[in-house]
Amino acid sequence: MDTGTHLVMGFALGGLATLDPVIADSTVNFHAVLAATVIGSQIPDIDTVLKFKNNAVYIRNHRGVTHSVPAVLLWPILISIFIHLIVPEANFAHLWMWSFIAVFLHVFVDIFNAYGTQALRPFSSRWVALGVINTFDPYIFSIHVVGLFLWIEGANPGITFLVMYFIIFLYYLSRFYFQSKIRLSVLEIIPEAETIIIAPTMRYSHWRIAVTSKDTFYVGRGYKESVTILDTFKRKPVPNTPIFQAAKKDKNISAFLSFSPVYRWEVNERKDGYEVRFIDLRYRSNGHYPFVAVVNLNEDLTITGSYTGWIYNSDKLKKKLDVAPR
Repeated sequence: MDTGTHLVMGFALGGLATLDPVIADSTVNFHAVLAATVIGSQIPDIDTVLKFKNNAVYIRNHRGVTHSVPAVLLWPILISIFIHLIVPEANFAHLWMWSFIAVFLHVFVDIFNAYGTQALRPFSSRWVALGVINTFDPYIFSIHVVGLFLWIEGANPGITFLVMYFIIFLYYLSRFYFQSKIRLSVLEIIPEAETIIIAPTMRYSHWRIAVTSKDTFYVGRGYKESVTILDTFKRKPVPNTPIFQAAKKDKNISAFLSFSPVYRWEVNERKDGYEVRFIDLRYRSNGHYPFVAVVNLNEDLTITGSYTGWIYNSDKLKKKLDVAPR
């Protein structure tokens, strides 16, 4: 989920914690636990700072080790120790328990996004992405905001957020239901489909679809239970040529290929060499595929510039590529 949603979730968990008698009967414990749930709801995303280094490092590592099994166990201990040093009279056991719930819930809800997370590390490095909830879901965020508003207005926070999370649970079930309906519709249109990726959008009834068959990539959109195919591309393996061998050595290309499960490629000759481009097919928007990895090579197949990330216009891409590779 996005930072804002994780933040309101942290406050909501602090309110839910008032169902714990140890927290409800002590102002000190309540304030300590509220701080713990807010911090715990944010701390797994500390790896976002990697974006300041470069996109390649960020793509390879975001939602990786900081969302892993060891991290989920370690973060609550560190948070509890930190807060307990500041508020030594706080109940450490309950501080740890609610810290753990906040961290676990952060990682758990991220699994339902299309981006996913490597929550099974170190047992498995595969990305777990169920693709039923958008990274920012306006309904989930709004329900939390309403719950917080009711709390401010005097409602019992424990009961309020218990009801709120039951409503969100039902919302998740509805998302799984409609995603399954879209999947069935895809199979009716493309019975030979080998891989079906269905990604949510911010709009409840709208889905992005990318399908792989033996010979073809299909890109479409889903609305309610219907599916429309918008683009088709011939599925071609990446050539094992000197140009592509050189391109794959670039860190931006390598990061893209480690992250993207469905993409097409193209190579174009330039006056001074070649441009190799990989295009992720999951994020079609207004006829455009904005998530790409591009590398420029000179005639000697030396990398002269590269980039991976979101590009919505050619001028921005040119600026990104007009820098020497690092």
